[in-house]
Amino acid sequence: MFDRKRSDGAVRTASIVNPHPGSPYGRGLPLLVAFLAYALFVTPSRAQSVEEFYRGKTITIIIGTGENAGAVETYPRALAQVMKKYLPGSPTIIVSNMPGAGGIKAATYIHSIAPQDGTVWGFITRGFMLAPLMKIPQANFEPAKFNWIGSTARTVSVGIAWKESTPVRTLQDAMRTEMVLGATSAGQDTAVFPYALNKFAGTKFRVVTGYSSVGEVDYAIEKGEVQGKVGFTWAALNSGRQLEWLKAGKVQVLVQLGVEKAPNIPADVPLGLDFATTPEHKLALQVIAAPSATGFPSFMGPGVPKERVEAIRAAWTKSLQDPEFIDYVKRQGLDIDPIPGEELTKMVQGIYASPQSAVDQARTVMPQN
Repeated sequence: MFDRKRSDGAVRTASIVNPHPGSPYGRGLPLLVAFLAYALFVTPSRAQSVEEFYRGKTITIIIGTGENAGAVETYPRALAQVMKKYLPGSPTIIVSNMPGAGGIKAATYIHSIAPQDGTVWGFITRGFMLAPLMKIPQANFEPAKFNWIGSTARTVSVGIAWKESTPVRTLQDAMRTEMVLGATSAGQDTAVFPYALNKFAGTKFRVVTGYSSVGEVDYAIEKGEVQGKVGFTWAALNSGRQLEWLKAGKVQVLVQLGVEKAPNIPADVPLGLDFATTPEHKLALQVIAAPSATGFPSFMGPGVPKERVEAIRAAWTKSLQDPEFIDYVKRQGLDIDPIPGEELTKMVQGIYASPQSAVDQARTVMPQN
């Protein structure tokens, strides 16, 4: 009950009537409601820490190609074995392959469908990041907006010929003799690089697309279905069964496909840029070759909270120094020469800041153009 003064100066007594007479709360009900409303709107909520979030969670590493993909699969599988101990909350880490369109399917999934909470992490062969720039229709993602975690090794792409099935031994030979190459999809390195060399350097590569992974291309080479592969890493060529190819002298390295010659590739392997027929063609080839320098990039979706991205980056850095990881990678014949997330981000942003005239020229290499 309370007193309320009217406008004419008189005082009137009023009471709060309990709308639920049988309620055990009696007249305290409105006060209770008011208190709860106040607490709901003015009591600050505490943000969940990274450790609290990841405790009991599972991080899924998505490899954007089929199985037996060589180095692009070896690195993340090795990381999955050791990285849990460096992440707050010690989440479980599993690995899943998602082949399709040369990594474009996996990139689209991570960008637009997967949870943006730090539980999905992509490892895709670097050529996928060029797909939106080249206006590949199904490339519905923006590489510059991904949260880049890092790359395990700096390496560049090369092209090889299988000696048993082709007489081609140099890039100049490939300008005179048709050579059949295997590729995953039209938007991936294994197709884009030979298309570009055909357009800007005059080679006669015929590209067969549709293989589920670079590993499947390798099987096709061994079976004689195709005669070589252009657009896979030097690191991959020096690991696994591809290393046996080199040791047995079964392949000829035709070309390296970076923006400059790599110091760890034999000096007599020419740089593709040097065969460009005009200055404009060379600039276009530079756009196409730029992702090669990112090695084995990994990333998370654009909406992942910053503090979780930083936690993954920190754990990734520590994992690359883990003795178990180092031993496993070295036994596969692979190097560890990391590119930190911040540097990798700048590299991707640089690709998407390429001169428009060079980008326009680069787009002309695609078959639909």
